[in-house]
Formats: sequence, structure tokens, C-alpha cells
Amino acid sequence: MDRAYSLLEIKSVAPAGRRFSGIASTPELDRQGDSFDPAGATFRDSLPLLFHHDTKQPIGRVTLTRTAAGIAFDATLPELDEPGPFKARVDEAWQSIKAGVITGVSIGYRVLDGGLERLASGVRRITKSEICELSLVTIPANASASILTVKSLDQERPVMTISENITALDQKRAALIAQVADVMAAKGANGDTLDADTAATLDGIKAQLAAVDQTVTHWRDVEKLQMSSARTVTSPYQHVSVTPTLPKGTSFIRYVCATMAAKQAGVEPATWAAARWNDTSPEVVLALKAAVAPGTATDATWAGPLVQPNISKDFIELLRAATIVDKIPGLYSVPFNTKIPQQTAGGTYNWVGEVKPKPVTALTFASVTLDWAKVAGIIVLTQELIKLSSPKAEEVVRREMVASIARFIDAQFTDPAVAAVAGVNPASITNGAPTAAATANPLADILGLISHFSTNNIPVDGLTFIMSPANAMALSFKTYSDGSPQFPGIAINGGTWKGLSFIVSNTVTTKVIALQPSLILYADDGGVTIDASSEATLQMDSAPDSPVVATTVLASMFQMNCVALRAERFINWKKVNANAVKYLTAAAWPAPTGVVMQDESA
Repeated sequence: MDRAYSLLEIKSVAPAGRRFSGIASTPELDRQGDSFDPAGATFRDSLPLLFHHDTKQPIGRVTLTRTAAGIAFDATLPELDEPGPFKARVDEAWQSIKAGVITGVSIGYRVLDGGLERLASGVRRITKSEICELSLVTIPANASASILTVKSLDQERPVMTISENITALDQKRAALIAQVADVMAAKGANGDTLDADTAATLDGIKAQLAAVDQTVTHWRDVEKLQMSSARTVTSPYQHVSVTPTLPKGTSFIRYVCATMAAKQAGVEPATWAAARWNDTSPEVVLALKAAVAPGTATDATWAGPLVQPNISKDFIELLRAATIVDKIPGLYSVPFNTKIPQQTAGGTYNWVGEVKPKPVTALTFASVTLDWAKVAGIIVLTQELIKLSSPKAEEVVRREMVASIARFIDAQFTDPAVAAVAGVNPASITNGAPTAAATANPLADILGLISHFSTNNIPVDGLTFIMSPANAMALSFKTYSDGSPQFPGIAINGGTWKGLSFIVSNTVTTKVIALQPSLILYADDGGVTIDASSEATLQMDSAPDSPVVATTVLASMFQMNCVALRAERFINWKKVNANAVKYLTAAAWPAPTGVVMQDESA
């Protein structure tokens, strides 16, 4: 059975009898991308009212009426004195409506023969259908609709605002016009004249229309008078907003985990997140809900999603703080798939005497293009952990996702064994780069690396060094005979020295890499895509077989009660000069006597 979602617009409510009515207006383009035509819908006099489309959880009965504005409904929830599951379910539904938590309705329908058209745009247009049930559901609603619902439910005799009165009268006017059309189609078809009773009926409807139009005019006059006399009210109170103080990246992790856990639980992700965390930011809840589509003046159907909040921003910031490539200052940032001019040969110059000809020179240029490329990794977590039963587990997921992606990117960026594969990955910056063996004298080693760049006419200004935390710590302990530090400004987390940048990473192990960032092109889309699956079958190996062979051992996420999170980031880099990088091998600079050093990469 198909579904068509719409906003729940409360017209009236009778608290004593648990009755409420309204308009279940179906959008022309629903959440499944189908165009549902209310005029072609058929339905019985009385239909079941369900809770979240669960046929095993009926909560009442509903009567539908076709109007020009859409499908109107009149629903009733029973009042029960005898305790039991049914009473608890009905009470929960009624309380959800009164509290404004349930703000949407959804019709369950089946398509009749000949009632499905496929448009060129790919949209399915449903022209003939049978509505089988109406359900109360939790879907996004605009702010004004929520406020109107709360106000009407809080009062036994609702007091409607001017705007509400005008809207109700407009709906009544549309229903009267539809009634006139129905009468004429039934009694005045084929050129037949109207009998006296039919004519009297039409006159009565026209009189009601005139009364409605006159009342609308009066309400609009009142609205204009109130607007002309309106004045700005200055509040003595200061607006206070409360923002959850969650660690960076937590909102994104909660979004990913709620999406996966809710799928397994069979509930809406926003509902699952709200029940799990009482300090979740509104941005997470909004991102988990389906976005409300706005109408446009040029589009006959509904437009695309309005806005999706960028909750991954904090996660991206964490990732950028963890990876080598994001720490290096001065990389030559370029867009993907764009030709970048590169000068490959300089001009010819010479001393010129008076009235002597000047040498003519020509510059040589080539172009470099960075194609799309992406790095990816899969993180396997247990379903127990993905449900995040405690802040500690939440931190484990956040830390593991950041660390795993960072390790993968760092290794691809610095490992000399990573060669370029066309259409797959770039070469590491050290692949094919000149190298030398380190000595026991770190100052001599660093000066030797600097000399490499000056010898090859490459500016040394802005040079960046990448090394392990252990080697950086060893530099911080180096002193001259008078006790002054040889490398002030460098610590276990790197730093600066003599205008040079030092970055640390365990992935470089005993290598010390020196590079000129301005000679390394770098393209990045600035985001990370996270996909999740509990049904995938994986080879639990950091270097999986491709293609799979007979000896490949595969593990089922479903069988192991695990969830695989796949992280992807579009990124690429390329050296534009063969001498833009040089690195040392086997660098294990000794610490001063009495200082015990331990390389964290071991």
C-alpha cells in the first residue's frame, strides 16, 4: 500500500468527545516523488484511523469528504474506562495531538487499474486510487501550523485569529463552488433545464457565497485597521537561547548513528534521536526529518528540499585538525578538473650595453589538471556501540571515525610506496622523490634538506617538515652548551622554527619529509560522505582482495550483529616540481642522556 503525506491542519476539536476535523491536503508531489490527484480518489463512508500506518494499532474511525481544497476528514477517538493496551494507545495518540507532537496525517491508498501515468520527468501521476485508511504520523510541519494547532487544542471553544478566520472562509467558499459544480453536472448536463428545486438549491448556495465574500471583506477591513494601529513593543527582557555544549563532531556522529539505529528499530530517525538524547541540537533533529518542500512561482509541482542544516561542519573541522594534508600551510589549492598553467622554462637574460640589442626570450608553459579522486575507508562497529548507550560509547565512535579517516589520508599522502593509478588515486608526495639517510645530528640533517631546495632554485621560505612525534620531541630537548634550546618553538606536537613549519604524524614513522607547499597542487571538496550498512559482507582486511579469490574470508555484518560505516572524501594532490619534496629515512634522533623516549607509532 502506498502513502501520501501532508500537514495536519486542525479546524476544530471537541475535547470532551475526542473528535477533531481538518483538511488532509495532499501535495501534488509527495515524499516518494508521486503526484497524487485527490479528485480521482475513492473511499468508503467510514475508514479506520491508524497510528503510524500500523494496521495492528487502530485508534479510531475517520470520515473523509472531497472538497475543492483537498480531502477533508472528521476523526473520532473513543474514550475508554477499562485499562488495557488499547486505552493506552488511544490516550497516547490523543495526548500527542493535544501537545502538538503529532502534526501530520498520511493516507494509505492503492492504485486502481488505469490510474497510473508515468510522466517524462519520471514522476508517477496517480489519477485513480482507493483510500483505505488515514494515519496520524510525525512529519515536519511549519512553525505557524504548529502554533495554530496548540492554540486550538488548548481551548474548549477555540478563538480563531483573523488569518485563521479568513482561511476557513476561503475553504468554505471553495467547498460551495465545488458544490455548485456538482449540482450543475448532475442536473444541468446535456443542455437540460433546471427544475424549481434545483434552481432554489443553487440560489441558496449563491446566497451563502455572497455572505462568505461579505464576511471576508469585513475581516480584511479589521485586519487593515489593526495593522495601521500597530506599534513596536519593546520587551524589557533579554532573549536567551540555550545551545547544547556537545563536543565537536558529536552532532554528526549522532546523525549517522540515529539514521542506522532507527532503521533497525523501524521508527523515524528523528523520533529515535529525541528519545535517546535530551540534549540533541535542533539541527540534528531537523536533518533527520524530511525537509519541507517550498512552492515556487514557476514550478507547477513542489520544489526541492528547502534547507538541510550542515551538521557535518564540526566533524569536518575535527578531521582537518587530524590530517597532515589539512595542517600544511600554503598548499596550492585548485579546483577539480581545471587546467592550471605551469611555467616549465624561464627566460634568457643578459647584461646589455648602451645602444646594444636586448636578448629575445620565450617562456615555456604547460598545464596540469587534478582529476576527481577520493580516499575511502570502512569502520566496523557493533550494533550495541552504534546505539550509543552512554557518552563514553559516543566518544569512541567519534574518535574512531576521525582517527581512521585521518590515518588513511596521511598514509596515502606520505607513503613512498603509493604510486599513481590513473582514475583511482594520486601518487604520494614522496613517491619518486629524492631521499637520503638520516644521521645522528638533527641540525645537520635539517640544514641538508634546506640545502636541497636552494640548490634546485626552489624558495626555502615556507618550507614544511613532517616527522613523528618522537623525533619532534627529540628536537625539543636539543640544547647548546650553554643550555639554550637548538630548536625553540618545537614540541611533541610540532611547531615552528626559524620561520619553518613542523608537523607531526605517526604515519611517517622514521621518515622526515621536507616539502615546498606552493609546489604541490591540492584539490578538496571540503566534505566527508558517510554511508552505513548492516547487511554488507566485508573482507575484514586493510588491503582487501580485488577481485575476490577462493581463499578470501568474508564476514557478514548481519551475522556478526555489526554495522559498517563507509567514509569517503574527494581529494587529490600532485607535485608540480620533481624536487618539491625530499625526505630522510631511518631518522631516530637520540634524546639527551637521562631522557626516556618512546615512539607512539611503535
